[in-house]
Amino acid sequence: MSVGVSVTIVTWNSARFIRRCLETVEHQELRDLEVIVVDNNSEDETPALLRGSRVPSQVYFNAVNRGFAAAQNQAIAKSSGDVILVLNPDTLLTPSFVREALPGFDAAPQAGMVAPKLLRTTDEFEIPTPDTARIDSAGIFMTSSLRHFDRGATERARGRYDRMERVFGPTGAAAFYSRALVEDAKVGGEFFDERFFAYREDADVAWRARLLGWECVYVPHSIGYHMRRQRPELGRTVSAEINRHSVKNRFLMRIKNITPSVYARALGPTTLRDLMVVGGTVVLERQSLPGLWFVVRNLAPVLQARREIQKRRRPTAVPLWRWLGRHSMALGNS
Repeated sequence: MSVGVSVTIVTWNSARFIRRCLETVEHQELRDLEVIVVDNNSEDETPALLRGSRVPSQVYFNAVNRGFAAAQNQAIAKSSGDVILVLNPDTLLTPSFVREALPGFDAAPQAGMVAPKLLRTTDEFEIPTPDTARIDSAGIFMTSSLRHFDRGATERARGRYDRMERVFGPTGAAAFYSRALVEDAKVGGEFFDERFFAYREDADVAWRARLLGWECVYVPHSIGYHMRRQRPELGRTVSAEINRHSVKNRFLMRIKNITPSVYARALGPTTLRDLMVVGGTVVLERQSLPGLWFVVRNLAPVLQARREIQKRRRPTAVPLWRWLGRHSMALGNS
């Protein structure tokens, strides 16, 4: 049975990347992809490049920057595929990328997410040699303090992360979702929570989807390349805007998704981390204080979203607390 695949891309000042990204989408072995691009009021050459490209099936130009989450929801709403590939413009795909990913949906019961193997591009947005290639993401994992990271990030790629297995979720740089999961996981009509604007929305969706009983499969033969411009090792060089959204979204994600069994096991490390985040915001990064204030001002609707999510919880293949600090699980393990 053929599966229709929609590729949804959000651009914002992406002129450096979007042409080559779309070329790799065009050259996929799996043909007839539906490609939908939403531009968030770019001020560079991105709109002109999109207007001149023959690749996108549909292109939409927003009058303002609505943020990654809202623009992706906009693109997904216009899509018709059975599978949706949420793709960043700063990615390059191997020709078999989409075709190799699709078997992941049949590899585990309730598999509604597939995480490909992403390697890092060079700083010049080129594909590295096999000997120098490093992992960008082999899926995401959650720590005991409820932080999420990319598996294998910066590790040498050769011979690593070559087994299909279950992971907590896919990174938002290139994430496959089944249409069934997308429709099931919507809260208030939104797949990605638009309050997030950008950052951490991938972990939020993965956590919510797991509460609803869905699984994620990592497929190592689906290989792409990503230029990760925001990463933990950059530390304090990250922009004030990113820090503000990161602080805000950490608490939004927790309020909506945490369950008593997870919190009981994460209480110590999470409380310590929370104190560090709040203290650091008050003392060192006061420009992030609006992020904390946003959480306070929007607490009522966020709690309403939590009630809806928790009311719809279903049995999971593995208790969620068992994912804390765990990078992967074998297919069929519970």
